[in-house]
Amino acid sequence: MEDLKELLETKQYTKLRQEASEMNDADVAAIMEELDEEDALKMFRILPKSTAADIFSYLEVETQQNIISGMSLKDAAGIIDNLMADDATDLLEEMPANVVKRLLANASPETRRDINHLLRYPEDSAGSIMTVEYMDLKEESTVQEAIERIRKLGMDSETINICYVLDAKRTLVGTVALRYLIIMPPDAVIGDIMHENVIALNTLMDQEEVARQFKKYDFTAMPVVDNENRMVGIITVDDVVDIIEEETTEDIEKMAAIVPSDKPYMRTGVFDIWKKRIPWLLFLMVSATFTGKIITSFEDALSACVILTAYIPMLMDSGGNAGSQVCVTVIRGLSLNEIEFKDLPRIIWKEARVAILCGVTLAAANFAKLLLLDRVAMSVALVVCSTLVVCILLAKIVGCSLPMLAKKLGFDPAVMASPLITTIVDALSLSVYFTIAVNMLHLSV
Repeated sequence: MEDLKELLETKQYTKLRQEASEMNDADVAAIMEELDEEDALKMFRILPKSTAADIFSYLEVETQQNIISGMSLKDAAGIIDNLMADDATDLLEEMPANVVKRLLANASPETRRDINHLLRYPEDSAGSIMTVEYMDLKEESTVQEAIERIRKLGMDSETINICYVLDAKRTLVGTVALRYLIIMPPDAVIGDIMHENVIALNTLMDQEEVARQFKKYDFTAMPVVDNENRMVGIITVDDVVDIIEEETTEDIEKMAAIVPSDKPYMRTGVFDIWKKRIPWLLFLMVSATFTGKIITSFEDALSACVILTAYIPMLMDSGGNAGSQVCVTVIRGLSLNEIEFKDLPRIIWKEARVAILCGVTLAAANFAKLLLLDRVAMSVALVVCSTLVVCILLAKIVGCSLPMLAKKLGFDPAVMASPLITTIVDALSLSVYFTIAVNMLHLSV
């Protein structure tokens, strides 16, 4: 990889073109990502035009924008023309409107049509991520005619492993794999050998559901149809990998109480990061004031038995951790469609039993520590350990219930993750702690 950088620095451009042509496109793109803007543009211009567009599709959007901005409109439009429609659409969606307008004005009519077609679909829908370059065949065609068509148009298609059979109204009626075309007699009719039980995606299907369909059926490509079953495009597995990465990143950010961002961390400005994080921080700070009010309301009890104060952090942390564990498990189960809202009673029952086992184990270990190391009174140890069991139980129930309720109400269950669960469980833990202490130690409130 260092060889290309060295060839660029020493101005051995002919050898650089040759070396780059023999390398994998993704590897060349990775090298360009490590260069500064000027050198990346220089290398791109040196690359053979036959491979430049393929390498371009592997670059980060920001690098693509820098390259497009540094080229003439004619050359930039040429790059857009050579990209697959879905890749070109992703790029243009991130660029300023005035630049997009000029690029489309210089692009071919076919490119403008395909891009405008994709831009009309809702964001994160199957229609917005599909590509319109696919191989279609007619029912009445012979295998020989189909192979000739593939030879003629195959280079402009996203994939030719699966060909899609359409009728006169472009309704999807079947599929046929390339390997069948190769082994079948040349005079065999496509309509006779095609697979009629076609599984297709709707243009308005959410991209997360698209990923689930790919996982379920183990396909490398799936057709996309409109509400009238007319085929409009395909989605390939490389797009699904991007979807999974995007959705997983979004869930992780939500679970950490961060507004999701569509930019990599190193390319996100300080002000943008502040805007993404501060809303939840403000909300959690305000909600955490309830725990302060609970402590204030039991000031007299605390002043009568000051030792109780020392175990507040342990109880709150234990409850918050227990709630976070089950919360993350349930959120992941919901995202994978492993559990549904109707399973809530079974999940609560299971987690309640788990909570009892965990709570008793923690309480036993803590009881020994309180008596042997802290040397507190037996009554105080019983209060702390009893509270610990109840807190773990409540945390598990809250942690599994809130994400499922959020899902049922149409919200993303990830927003009910660790920070919010911890805040709720903290308030419950304090209430339980002081209530048990007041009753068992006969303290005045």
